[in-house]
Amino acid sequence: MSSKKFSQLAETLIASEIVRLGNLIKEKIKSGEKIYNYTIGDFDSKEFPIPVELKNEIINAYEEGFTTYPIADGELDLRQAIASFIERKENLSYLPTEILVSNGGRPLIYSIFRSIVDKGDKVIYPVPSWNNNHYTHFTDGEHIQIQVNKENDFLPTAAQLAPHIKGASLLALCSPLNPTGTIFSKEELEAICDLVIAENESRKEDEKKLYVMYDQIYWTLTFGEAVHYNPVSLRPKMKEYTVFVDGISKAFAATGVRVGWSMGPQDLIAKMRAINSHVGSWAPMAEQKAVAKYLNNHVAVDSYLSHFKNEIEFRLKKLYEGFIQLQTEGFAIDAITPQAAIYLTVQINAVNLQTSNGTILQTQSDVTNYILDEAKLAMVPFGFFGADRESSWYRISVGCCKKEEIELVIENLRIALKKLH
Repeated sequence: MSSKKFSQLAETLIASEIVRLGNLIKEKIKSGEKIYNYTIGDFDSKEFPIPVELKNEIINAYEEGFTTYPIADGELDLRQAIASFIERKENLSYLPTEILVSNGGRPLIYSIFRSIVDKGDKVIYPVPSWNNNHYTHFTDGEHIQIQVNKENDFLPTAAQLAPHIKGASLLALCSPLNPTGTIFSKEELEAICDLVIAENESRKEDEKKLYVMYDQIYWTLTFGEAVHYNPVSLRPKMKEYTVFVDGISKAFAATGVRVGWSMGPQDLIAKMRAINSHVGSWAPMAEQKAVAKYLNNHVAVDSYLSHFKNEIEFRLKKLYEGFIQLQTEGFAIDAITPQAAIYLTVQINAVNLQTSNGTILQTQSDVTNYILDEAKLAMVPFGFFGADRESSWYRISVGCCKKEEIELVIENLRIALKKLH
């Protein structure tokens, strides 16, 4: 007798491992432990409040009675404000009819996959990357995973993608990349765009095209000499094949406000809207009205972004310097220079080392747990993002990092590593 009780999807879907790790951390904190929780891609609202002008606009919108259903596309004034914002900041030109608003990025990603991918269709994505494996599972697509590495800043290259492009339906890209905080170079992204254009031009008129989902939710957060590039600016022809994922969640520390948007070909946006209308994934009316007004307040937007970026960059650089100092002290540690987003990519090689009580760290999971227990530092292993389970690389998020904690975190890690031999 079959033990299956629910749908094939429900029975086979893997729950979020980051959430599971988060629950473990919460239990430790609840029991009185001091944990430096650098796992979640979110913000401590005391450290990083949303813009005061945006907060006031939200309050005003509720007081003015904007509490009804919004239209399925997103309110027109918001889509117009988004079009103006991205043209001013990115020099991208989109009509309101080419923009879809939703309650954050996830429903947009879901509707992109649902609108493009049929059962058995090839979906190409790098690993590590955020949730592409789960969305491909949602649609029963064929997983084409591109293993990326430090040498290319954990981003896929055109040479890696080329053998898999033929017949594919969706290429899922993210820059700045979650989990690594790294960005595509202009030359590499141009080469990828050329692959996509050539492949689509080789297909028959009635044949499904290869689309690029370009998740750029962190694009406003770049540091130093790093520059964010997008496919449409580099190759205007890519406007026919590119659908963006964007929003206020990370740009304005507004993860809980739930306003995201996609820009893309009008016919694709219409299909995504139809799917999202059945799911009911629109952003709340009051928040839409507030964001529309806020995005048009150029002085407030630019001032907030400048301060916000400085605060994020300070934390990333201090943690990076701490890890590199540990490396110079002889510990098997590495880190990638911060480029963008709220993430630092670090490596801890400690498998097969022995703890002070004689326990051997046999797996990377053992290392993760040891660092959590001994250094009180919680990080997300790249294995949670589809990479090899024994990858020694981790994502550190600084959204909940207090500046005064950083030196203590590094010292705790130093003490924990000294105990290994």
